Amino acid sequence: MHGLINRAIQNFVRDTYGEATWKRVAADAAIDTPDIEAMMDYDDEVTWALLEAVQAALTRDRGEVLENIGTYLVSHPNVERLRRLLRFGGVDFIDFLHSLDDLPGRARLAVSDLDLPEMELREHGGGRFSLTCRGGEPGWGHVMIGILRALADDYGALVMLEFRDRRRGDEIVDIALVEHDYAEGRDFRLAGSGDTGHG
Repeated sequence: MHGLINRAIQNFVRDTYGEATWKRVAADAAIDTPDIEAMMDYDDEVTWALLEAVQAALTRDRGEVLENIGTYLVSHPNVERLRRLLRFGGVDFIDFLHSLDDLPGRARLAVSDLDLPEMELREHGGGRFSLTCRGGEPGWGHVMIGILRALADDYGALVMLEFRDRRRGDEIVDIALVEHDYAEGRDFRLAGSGDTGHG
């Protein structure tokens, strides 16, 4: 697993629950060092051990942990760069949804060896969509729910999200756009002076 994924788990725990909780998670997962190297490759077992340790420390199931990580990746000030990358996808939430098919390619432009699952958005009419995450490790659908929830808030849209199922390696998220302009969205600028993203 790419180190960026494990680093995201570390940053989520440390920034949300504190350094002591992260050190406990790292010890329970039996990783060699409590500081993840973002550009290294790790055995998949390291990632699963980290997630199990996070679940135990927070007394949450894996789906909830992954959704919270997805929300963190978009909403926390320490990862503002990712929010900006995603906001380039469109001027409103519907535009953003339609940009998701290109997300794995855009991610590879930033990090050439980062493999995200293939994503396919389908529109079903009446503000209903489905997003299929294809070919990735189990759990990407839950991560995307967290990302979508945070981005909907960012755009000021009201949405309902549901993890439908996992079929033959595909994970499907149902998206219902309830109201396009539910609230005022967050300010978005091309560059942010407060970008203090973790390395």
